[in-house]
Amino acid sequence: MRVVIAEDSVLLREGLARLLADGGVETVAAVSDGAALEAAVLEHEPDLAIVDVRMPPTHTDEGLRAALRVRAVRPGFPILVLSQYVEERYAGDLIGRAVGYLLKERVADVTEFLAAVRQVAAGGTVIDPEVVVQLLSRQRRGAPLDSLSPREREVLALMAEGRSNTAIAARLVVTEGAVEKHISGIFAKLALGPAPEDHRRVLAVLTYLGR
Repeated sequence: MRVVIAEDSVLLREGLARLLADGGVETVAAVSDGAALEAAVLEHEPDLAIVDVRMPPTHTDEGLRAALRVRAVRPGFPILVLSQYVEERYAGDLIGRAVGYLLKERVADVTEFLAAVRQVAAGGTVIDPEVVVQLLSRQRRGAPLDSLSPREREVLALMAEGRSNTAIAARLVVTEGAVEKHISGIFAKLALGPAPEDHRRVLAVLTYLGR
């Protein structure tokens, strides 16, 4: 696996590269600002970018805005945001397929961090629980949940536990086809239409967690 690191702290940048190397991950570029991130992704075509939120010149949300620009050029490109902060203005726009958002304190758990890197690079989503809490505290979306049937609520609750369709079907003693039908109903009632950049299952669970 090949990654680009965008982090303005030299110590953390070098530390991440060393940690990744020990885990068998190659760092093809380590940069300190958003513009360099965009250039590095275009030049090296890595499997993943690890991006800090606050970078020069403003030290506010440069990293996230650069990440969004990268995704505009390369839709679906895997990005792992690693920060001390939760930037609500743009974080919600990134949540979906092939995205991770972890707080820097998680790097202390090397095994968890490397697992997150591989999961996001493979097209998965990894979201720090604190990120979810802060995003949902800004905008509660309980009303759409009121339209769900009792069975749809059961299915959504099991989805929130990370259950697969097969596991949900076994738990509720129904067919997988019935589960798929309920999930389609959930997506419709929560206004989660098909979109290549969105992971509707994750978005449905985030809505449920914010009830």
